[in-house]
Amino acid sequence: MDEKDKGGMYGWIWRHLPGNAWVRVMISLVLVLAVVFVLFQYVFPWAEPLLPFNDVTVDEGSGATP
Repeated sequence: MDEKDKGGMYGWIWRHLPGNAWVRVMISLVLVLAVVFVLFQYVFPWAEPLLPFNDVTVDEGSGATP
C-alpha cells in the first residue's frame, strides 16, 4: 500500500484542499454545511412523500388492556 493510498476518500479530499490546516478546516466546515443545507432543502423534502411515515400497522382495538 502506497503512502498516498492511506486515508481513503477523506484523505484524498484533505490533500487536495488548498492552504494550511486552519484553511482546510474552514473549507471542510463550509463543505459539510453546504451538504447539510442541500439535504434539508432539496433531498429530504423530495424523499418525504416516498417514505412510509404515515403507514401505521397498529389497530385501535389491538393490544393488552389494563
